[in-house]
Amino acid sequence: MNLIIMGAPGSGKGTQAAIICKTHNIPHISTGDLLRKNIADGTELGKKAKEFMDAGKLVPDDLVIALLKNRISEADCKNGFLLDGFPRTKAQADALAEIVDIDIALNLITDLNKLADRMASRRVCLKCGFTTSAQDAPDGICKACGDKLVIRDDDKREVVENRLKVYEANTAPLVEYYEQKGLLKAVDGMQSIEAVNAAIEAALK
Repeated sequence: MNLIIMGAPGSGKGTQAAIICKTHNIPHISTGDLLRKNIADGTELGKKAKEFMDAGKLVPDDLVIALLKNRISEADCKNGFLLDGFPRTKAQADALAEIVDIDIALNLITDLNKLADRMASRRVCLKCGFTTSAQDAPDGICKACGDKLVIRDDDKREVVENRLKVYEANTAPLVEYYEQKGLLKAVDGMQSIEAVNAAIEAALK
């Protein structure tokens, strides 16, 4: 089963991706991870990608597609795979369709205002990595190690709202693309982790 998962920042997409991959014994393929691995391994494609990244440029679609083509030809993809973070545009979706058939595109539907509230209330301990919400730690102290909790820059309300607006604008054409192909499965992402996963499993049948 060849899957794509889409979801706004903070939607729980990473959590659901991990559960899906474990349940179905398929690899979780993130293009960001794929780029970093190829650069670290010093592959030819990795060297080309590094040139663009070092220059502060986006890695061209044809290069990312070439990396993906190599990755999905590996043995652990024989039962399928889950793509996370790609495609991001209609052009990328068209290029992907030329190298592999996608069976289902999962889209986690979330209330962006509630998502912004959730992300903006997130607090992190820089010392031990413990993460909680402002409501669960009103004293601002880490329950794990006793250090001070902070709000990360990318969790600040104005930053969060901008990230969500950019995501929505970029993803809308992609949602329509897979909907027109009859491959889109929408899932309510505002439920509990267990309920979201149950809805995903129902959509995959």
